[in-house]
Amino acid sequence: MSDAAVRLDELERYSPTVTEPEDFDRFWGDTLASAAARPVLVDVRPEPTGLRVLDTWDVTFAGFDGDEVRAWFTRPAGVPEPLPAVVEFAGYGRGRGLPHERLVWPAAGYAHLLMDNRGQSGLYAAGDTADPHGAPGGPWPATWGILDPYDYHYRRLITDAVRAVEAVRALPGVDANRVTVLGNSQGGGVALAVAGLVDDLAAVLVTAPFLCDVQHAIALSDASPYGEIARYLAVHREAEDAVRRTLSYVDGVTFARRATAPAHFGIGLRDTVCPPSTGFAAYNQYGAASGRPDAPRREMHVYPFNGHESGEALHVRRQLRWLAATLAG
Repeated sequence: MSDAAVRLDELERYSPTVTEPEDFDRFWGDTLASAAARPVLVDVRPEPTGLRVLDTWDVTFAGFDGDEVRAWFTRPAGVPEPLPAVVEFAGYGRGRGLPHERLVWPAAGYAHLLMDNRGQSGLYAAGDTADPHGAPGGPWPATWGILDPYDYHYRRLITDAVRAVEAVRALPGVDANRVTVLGNSQGGGVALAVAGLVDDLAAVLVTAPFLCDVQHAIALSDASPYGEIARYLAVHREAEDAVRRTLSYVDGVTFARRATAPAHFGIGLRDTVCPPSTGFAAYNQYGAASGRPDAPRREMHVYPFNGHESGEALHVRRQLRWLAATLAG
């Protein structure tokens, strides 16, 4: 299933009313305040990679509940001045992998922090971060602790992501005033969450975002991860109200409404994993509840014949050019 038949002009106007819990801001404020009570950096050590033009460090920082979260920090070698930083969040089922796997951003001259996904290692790439918090729910990350927003896996992962921004700002060689968050799929949804929770980012780069307009998405897509939530509810029929309540605390549309940084989006119109309408829902309401007199600048790139892969290398080139222009401006 998908909404690929929906016309582009309809998607450009799609702005659904997404349920916001009355205590949404307090929920996240309390969650982040608890995490911030601990020093963010735990360990930073050089990582030998064999790459002569880039230096890498193995970083451990304190995420949700003080849990140790791993990340790769990479920047151009021999460049002493502070650099703008890009914090990248990986897709569903991915760990941070090996330090030489994602080098576009440091090769472009940025300091780059790639955060590990707690507990998600092994489906597409290896990782080194556990998720030690158990709670009732299904067998997949999208359903871990899904019966209660305080137990939900994405409460922990989003908190880790906010702490990753704090961690990169504490690292040497980083211009703390110019930090961008970046992600594709799950990483895009997490980047939107951070954009709604951190109000002094330089920019946000989002492609094919997961966790947007979630109540609608679980009815549209049978593919994982949304399909995993639907399969959980197919067995646990009595849990629907609790699941929908939990999902309302992590919806990317709600976070996007609170965002203040310039944003760059990319969506493939044939995406059956994260249906295009759900990404447009976040884009069309981006910054609407930021409290600022002027909406943040935003830009959308659409790929009519592409699915979840979106624009791939072409889109990355557009991201590179847009971010350079945004930071220069």
